[in-house]
Amino acid sequence: MVRHKTWLLVATALLMMTGTGSGGADGAWQKVGEDARSGVSGLAYEGRTEDGSGVRALAVHDNKRSGQRRLSRITHREGSDEVTALTWDGPEPLDLEALEAIPGIPGEYLAVTGRGIVFRLKVTGSTATVVDYTPLPAIGEGDDFESLALIGQDGNLAVLWADRGAGPDRPATLYGAPLTFAAWGQPLFGAVTRRPYRAAYPLGDGVRHISDISVTGSGRILVGSASDAGDGGPFDSAVSDAGRVTVSAAGRVRVTLAASPRVLATFPQYKVEAVECLPDSADALLGTDDENLGGYVRTVTFCGT
Repeated sequence: MVRHKTWLLVATALLMMTGTGSGGADGAWQKVGEDARSGVSGLAYEGRTEDGSGVRALAVHDNKRSGQRRLSRITHREGSDEVTALTWDGPEPLDLEALEAIPGIPGEYLAVTGRGIVFRLKVTGSTATVVDYTPLPAIGEGDDFESLALIGQDGNLAVLWADRGAGPDRPATLYGAPLTFAAWGQPLFGAVTRRPYRAAYPLGDGVRHISDISVTGSGRILVGSASDAGDGGPFDSAVSDAGRVTVSAAGRVRVTLAASPRVLATFPQYKVEAVECLPDSADALLGTDDENLGGYVRTVTFCGT
């Protein structure tokens, strides 16, 4: 009886911490990849289906060998998903980890590799063409990137990205900078700000404090965090409300992180590496890269103002 009461107290505390409870509250996980080459490392919203019942998103894969798939299109509906490969036209990246649509430029995206090379892409039909590529600024020693978010406010663009961090001794470093583009397409970064970030969940040696970032229309920063014990798992992850970002009329980027991030939902047995708030919606599309166990997507409602 004592053990049973103790379990109830722990479960109740977790539900209060997460708000939506363990595993979120909305759509169920749906499989979109069968193995380590088809997990979802990053997602970018592409548009709604013609009948409005589904969402199209582009997904990057962290493959490293020449000729392996780098990019897919996922058509997500509750109960079914369709996945099609896109042709990569241009220099092949090594280890793509995140992807984001460029605000105000339909059909164009930025993708980033684990080592911090940013690729600007133009997607037409089933082909993604490399427009240009360049390194991120201010790369720190040992930085390993899994996240990217673009923000458009007051007519200006800004970008957030993060070193994922590793365990209790290396917090993530969240970077922010103004973003413009050269006439030939190259991304150009302004003054860089840095903020350390520690995940409230999960904890332990295998935690990656930031596995992805998404920003709501009002500037809330949502952060995915994940624990990875190896290619066979076990995995654990969460999405938290981490703070806010603003971009001034002069283009200045201000990032304010919460002293205690609020965990919105936890996802035991899954490694969330993609968090994408959908435009004009409270929904987020989540994606996992569960290594040998493949990849999954689902929707969860926590992107409202």
